[in-house]
Amino acid sequence: MAPVGMWEDVAQDAGSTKRERPGGRLVAVVVVVLLLLVGGGYAAAHAVAADKVPPGTKVSGVDVGGLTRADALEKLEDAFGPRSEVPIAVTVEHRLPGGGEGSEAASIEPADIGLAVDYEASLDAAGAESSWSPGRQWDYFTGGDDVDAVVTLDEDRFEDRLTQAAQGLGTPPKDGQVRFTADGVETSAPVPGEAIDAGAAREAITDAFLAGEDAVDLAVTMAEPEIDAADVERAVKEFAEPAMSAPVTLVFGENDVRLTPKRFASVLSMKAEDGELVPVVDEARLAKLVDSATADGKPVDATVRIVKGKPRVVPAKPGVEFDPADVAEVFTGLLTADGDARSGEVEAEVTDAEFTTQDAKDLGIVEKVSQFSTFYPHADYRNTNIGRAAELIDGTILKPGEEFSLNGIVGERTRENGFTEGYVISNGILKLDLGGGVSQLATTTFNAMFFAGLKDIQHKPHSFYIDRYPVGREATVAWPTVDLRFQNDTDHGVLIHAWVEPSDYSRQGKVTVQMWSTKVWDIDSKTSDRYAYVGPATRTLTTPDCEPHTGSSGFQVDVTRIFRKHGESAIDHTEKFHTDYTPADTVICKKPGPPPPEDPDEG
Repeated sequence: MAPVGMWEDVAQDAGSTKRERPGGRLVAVVVVVLLLLVGGGYAAAHAVAADKVPPGTKVSGVDVGGLTRADALEKLEDAFGPRSEVPIAVTVEHRLPGGGEGSEAASIEPADIGLAVDYEASLDAAGAESSWSPGRQWDYFTGGDDVDAVVTLDEDRFEDRLTQAAQGLGTPPKDGQVRFTADGVETSAPVPGEAIDAGAAREAITDAFLAGEDAVDLAVTMAEPEIDAADVERAVKEFAEPAMSAPVTLVFGENDVRLTPKRFASVLSMKAEDGELVPVVDEARLAKLVDSATADGKPVDATVRIVKGKPRVVPAKPGVEFDPADVAEVFTGLLTADGDARSGEVEAEVTDAEFTTQDAKDLGIVEKVSQFSTFYPHADYRNTNIGRAAELIDGTILKPGEEFSLNGIVGERTRENGFTEGYVISNGILKLDLGGGVSQLATTTFNAMFFAGLKDIQHKPHSFYIDRYPVGREATVAWPTVDLRFQNDTDHGVLIHAWVEPSDYSRQGKVTVQMWSTKVWDIDSKTSDRYAYVGPATRTLTTPDCEPHTGSSGFQVDVTRIFRKHGESAIDHTEKFHTDYTPADTVICKKPGPPPPEDPDEG
């Protein structure tokens, strides 16, 4: 059994608990009341702060403390708005080229560079906001700091205007450069310069604007180039030297276009980009290089030309249609490769030439096998007509078995074809006609053929002898019937090279024709005495186109062509040419007489 005292204690504790319950309810009520009182004060504080700027706040010197956001916005606009139109005088101090110091002045309007205050952002930064946040209430009642206005600036317009203001001041820095030449890679070292510090200028002009000042002083400072020596060294090592180390081959179908560094140097360059030198390939120039080795659309056969006095094979050009961008992409990828990897295929439509470069080499056109020249007295029509005919036959190639036709190559002698009027022989007398003088080229070509040992097919001597031509070894032509024709009856190709040295009033003209091939024959010529002379007649003409002429006798002559195999002394065979010159009549020109009387029975 428990002691009596213990039970009394328990009873007392229980009684005490029951007596304290009404007091606990009172505490709860008090807490609630206190919370309501505090909440009411917080609401009142919020009502006071609203969206006002904390008291004592200044935005870049403009007092907006305690103002509503709307009032503060209006005050900022009134303060800073007009400043956008007020020019700021910028004075730049700089060194003079000969020593000493100087200064330059310029004017910058804030509106021109987009310099303005962002009023809304500035008020946000100043704490002008309506919020139930305790932090907002705290900032309002304990704030009041000076804050910088938030400004906006058009960077591009600012840099352009700053560049104008700094025109001629200091020495701009020079980037290091890498150049490509026919002789290899060349570099230029970077050079520091002097320039206006854009960052410092931006800050100084902005500060002047916000402070309402109308002048600011700037200084030229050391300016480092964007591309320094390390950038140049890296560009040379990683790109320039590998690019120029060896030829690059572009493959178009079965055709290779091999470009040497000396040729493709002009399409390469390097430019500054993000602080480093990057390669640039000129697509248009590269396309021209490829075009020079190919043909646009239709292929071009190989040929042989005389270059600097020697025959040179001109390679065939495949007909190629390509996208310059594709060529540039493949080409660029090959520049840093090694060995066989410097060859790459280009997507293109290719048509091969029928007469290939190897075909041209196989012609065996390697040496001059004959040359003949004739001279002519000065006449403008001779310079024109002989020169034009020589131009047309120059470069003609006769493959083995092919025939040469002067009329076929030169064509009809018309003004449209480049010819003019000159003297020709017609019916034994001289008369003016288009193409007069071309027979001079025919005679010169005939003699070049004669001493090359080619096969005579058709030639016609002049009707009467002209003393500037070798007797019995000359030819005339007339469109379209009288022609000069011969055949390349050798196993090698024959290239005809012809040109004229024009006459003037102080010297004769000269026409030369060469034959280039592989020499087969050594040719000699033997001319007989003239025989069977026939004296000239005299004609009296009254026609308007009559040309007076002093006649000469006709005669006959024989020329023998002697063939020896090249390098041998024994005669292999001979060929005889017989020529019968008719007399050249004397022509006397007289005025036409009166017309005969009319017959009264006619009409």
